[in-house]
Amino acid sequence: MKALDLEAVQAFVLVADLKSFTRAAEAMDTSQSAVSLKIKRLEEELGRRLVERTPRLVRLSAEGDAFLNPARALVAAHQTAIGSFTVTERRLTVGISHHVVGAELPGVLKRVNSSEPGLVLQLHVAASQEILEDFDRGALDAAIVLRHDKRRRDGEVILEEPFGWMGAPDFVHRPGERLRVATQAEPCSVRGMAVAALKQARIPWTEVFVGGGVATIGAAISAGLAIAALGRRVAPPGTVDLGPRLGLPALPTREVMLCSNVSDRQARSSLRTLAAAIRSTAK
Repeated sequence: MKALDLEAVQAFVLVADLKSFTRAAEAMDTSQSAVSLKIKRLEEELGRRLVERTPRLVRLSAEGDAFLNPARALVAAHQTAIGSFTVTERRLTVGISHHVVGAELPGVLKRVNSSEPGLVLQLHVAASQEILEDFDRGALDAAIVLRHDKRRRDGEVILEEPFGWMGAPDFVHRPGERLRVATQAEPCSVRGMAVAALKQARIPWTEVFVGGGVATIGAAISAGLAIAALGRRVAPPGTVDLGPRLGLPALPTREVMLCSNVSDRQARSSLRTLAAAIRSTAK
């Protein structure tokens, strides 16, 4: 049997993990058409239809699902063989804003690990301002943060993050009461954004919960304690944007920005994979 094209197999695994030809192309630093062609040729070599393509959905066929684990093993074996001459372990230290990762983080890490099994990924999760300070002093290889102003121009925009007043569908707010809000501790740019919007709209509010990250804020709003300004992408499953129902001011969209000071090819490849995995979580 003819030997399989390893890049085509890798493209197939990325499409399966990221559920997108576009995201797979970003991870491989190539074009969507090139990824499509690789998978088409792989299907021709195998004599099997691996991927079902529709305008809105990418999913594996039954044959593709059966091929996925062996394909992963083939890519991992190839990477292990190449890495056998590497003396030092590959480590990438990345800072990520609290408001960029939420309940989807396990899926992001799984996708990165599937594509980069030999990578030691060291994550620091904190406020965007803190992450950028650590990046600027050389403590981080890369920073993934929210851009709240246009002064910082040294990063690549990964995606646009729409924000909403997220809360449980059964959240109760009685007329005349102060709006119950969950926030992140200061300094937090998203907290400042939310407070400014409420003050400008002259909406009385009270802080009833101060969290230490999106996970804790998410727990508070899921429990019905309050509402919070959160990116819709990272808000807990089951929560909804209550802004229209409560007559709250619209919140702006923020850019998610990747700043990097890595120069070697493998590190850049790992960051492309991580960025593509984050993009793939956009709803």
